[in-house]
Amino acid sequence: MRAGLQALLAADPALTVVDDQRDLSKPQDQQVTADVVITTSAPSEMAADLALGRSQAPPILFIRSAAVDVRRLLRLTTAWGIVPPDASAEELCAAVRALHAGLVVGEAQLLTASGEETAHEGPLTEREVEVLGLLAKGFANKQIALALGISEHTAKFHVSSICTKLNAANRTQAVREGLRNGWIVL
Repeated sequence: MRAGLQALLAADPALTVVDDQRDLSKPQDQQVTADVVITTSAPSEMAADLALGRSQAPPILFIRSAAVDVRRLLRLTTAWGIVPPDASAEELCAAVRALHAGLVVGEAQLLTASGEETAHEGPLTEREVEVLGLLAKGFANKQIALALGISEHTAKFHVSSICTKLNAANRTQAVREGLRNGWIVL
């Protein structure tokens, strides 16, 4: 699998594999110097512990086929992402670039807790998370209102509330915070 990952990453000339470690749990391997760590370890294993409490830990990309309880990942001090093992070279490279930029990435069905809970744990209500997701898609207030079956005034209120709660000056900053904290995914 590591050889396959290296071949996929080689498809992007801007990415370079700098190390290939079999076991991240060894003490000497905790001095990771890569910009992004890619692992097939479960997030509950040592790979997630690399970033817990460390301010300079690199982003971690987990390659998983099963849904992951993201509550533990939300405590990471670094960006993280989850992609399926059958991700294309373009998807894998895009995920690495997004993680390097400090964003949280992953497929929505992999970012759940026990298949029922969502990745949302934060200051926003469930409705505000829905609105934030539509903001990320570039929807205007009128489009948000139509999509959610609410009035345009209510949509505007939700957008204002989101910006206030996330301390964002505009919609773009609100979306960035939502992505960074894992409340929404693209």
